[in-house]
Amino acid sequence: MPMGRVNRGAGVAASVIAVGVAVALALSGCGRPAPVPTVTMVVTQTPTPTPTPTPTPLPTAVTIVPPPPPATIVPNPDLPEEPVQDSVPSDLGPGPGAQGVVTYDGNGVLLTYRVVEGDTFFDIAQRFDVPQQQLLRMNPQIEGVGLDISINELVNLNIYANF
Repeated sequence: MPMGRVNRGAGVAASVIAVGVAVALALSGCGRPAPVPTVTMVVTQTPTPTPTPTPTPLPTAVTIVPPPPPATIVPNPDLPEEPVQDSVPSDLGPGPGAQGVVTYDGNGVLLTYRVVEGDTFFDIAQRFDVPQQQLLRMNPQIEGVGLDISINELVNLNIYANF
């Protein structure tokens, strides 16, 4: 073969082989892939021990005590029909909480007491030896339980007078 001449048949054959290899490689990817084995995962819970039941205590014997019988109701004795007599006030002399001035009638019977600073109604009742409730009944102008007496207020001491 002369030097300047190229063998076209060999070049064509090489080209055909190259194209065939390329087509074979390209088509080899189009086939079905080989099956891959499926991995199966199984999840299991770790068992925990079950608690042992606590035995229930046996009931204790209960003693039933019957309630006591109802008390017998005894009525109050008959009260006297006449009202309780008020005690007659008598001056025991000034003391703490009862330092005021006392007025008397011409026969020496207590008439009034004039409240001064520091006096309390309770101490005034004590000074004249009468219950506080009686002194309140004798003096309806004093409101409540005698906690609001005022300086220079007159307190009636005569059980027969309406003040």
